[in-house]
Amino acid sequence: MTGRRRFSFPRPFRTATALAVCTAAVGASLAGCGVLPGGSAGARDPITVMTFAPEETRATNMPGMPAMAQAYAKYVNAKGGIDGHELRVLTCNERNTTAGAAACARRAVAEGAVAVVGSYSQNGRAFMAPLEAEGIPYIGGYGVSEEEFTSYLSYPVNGGQAALLAGNGRQLANSCRRVSLVRPDTVAGDELPVLLNTGLSEGRGRPSTDVKAAEDATEYLKEAERARDEAGDGRGCVTAVLGERTANFFDSFRRLPEEGGGVRISSVLSSVGQPLIDRTGGAGGPFEGAFMTGWYPDAGDARWGVMRQVIQDHAFGDDRIDPADAGVQTTWIAYTVLKRVIEALDRDSITPSSVSHALDTGVSVDTGGLTPALRWRFEDMLGVPGYPRIVNPNVTFQVVRDGRLVAQRPGFVNVAGTMSQAPMV
Repeated sequence: MTGRRRFSFPRPFRTATALAVCTAAVGASLAGCGVLPGGSAGARDPITVMTFAPEETRATNMPGMPAMAQAYAKYVNAKGGIDGHELRVLTCNERNTTAGAAACARRAVAEGAVAVVGSYSQNGRAFMAPLEAEGIPYIGGYGVSEEEFTSYLSYPVNGGQAALLAGNGRQLANSCRRVSLVRPDTVAGDELPVLLNTGLSEGRGRPSTDVKAAEDATEYLKEAERARDEAGDGRGCVTAVLGERTANFFDSFRRLPEEGGGVRISSVLSSVGQPLIDRTGGAGGPFEGAFMTGWYPDAGDARWGVMRQVIQDHAFGDDRIDPADAGVQTTWIAYTVLKRVIEALDRDSITPSSVSHALDTGVSVDTGGLTPALRWRFEDMLGVPGYPRIVNPNVTFQVVRDGRLVAQRPGFVNVAGTMSQAPMV
């Protein structure tokens, strides 16, 4: 872990108004002007971080992630910052392009960010190279790019798409006689059948039928028909993992001529969530009874209470943020990690290298039961080929009942063994 530049951008944590009041106070003591609670001669240095995600694109969009980051900053700054540091959050539209991802990373470097936190991008190579060059850690990415699980400066909080697909196979193995997987016709998509089939095999299920589909199509009638035919009528299941376009697929699936029957649908919570279930009719929509695999407890779990209160208090009316969205949840957990690291450092000035060093040397993060305790020492990592930096290989099994995502079974399911058995693509 060498070659990292250290950044320190001391700036007074005071507003123009506070400065004017202090300057105008004739004969009054200036002690405390512009100082956060707990400060002495002056506030601790502000901390700048970035959260990026695609917005307003033709493929997957995650506007709730930067919006959650902004709400989190308001929340901690209203209480005096993190350990006396004002939290400044930069947001950036990654645009689902390599150029967009690289531009966001370069902006993080240029503006002195000590970390990129709770972000989404499929373009791992484009954003990790600039961050690695400047030693800036990437904390709590969404889990859709290879670099998030291989870069020495990435600190994932979930097992990514890999864990979801392995878990989905485990979830479907005992309920589905035949499974069709509809997935993107991309290099990243090529890994998904391998992981799903490994999970299916653990439950003695047969391999799935691989149905490739365009990532940004507006309708999927041909793929839907093939997936249903291959699943068969008796205890067949169709699982689709197409990101935001999963909704388009299931709309096409619903419009197929009614014939046969008994086919259940499934997905993972990076592609289908409560907002989509609500938009498509809830209990009367196509997702009623569907199997879902997620990273975290279901959205109605009491452990999300603090996050919900923060959204209520600091982002009321911001319709970009849905507490049931997996991206919003991931960003919340990522900022929980950042807060714990800053508190553990207990320094006036925070640098990228100090953040990554703390994570590398054993800072443990309690997320209130939303994940297991998180820690990123070498011995804490799963170390499976392709995903060596996974430290949280747990998933949850959920199902849609009465239009709501609820736990199919209590607690977490550890898929570390499943992932380690998956052959390399």
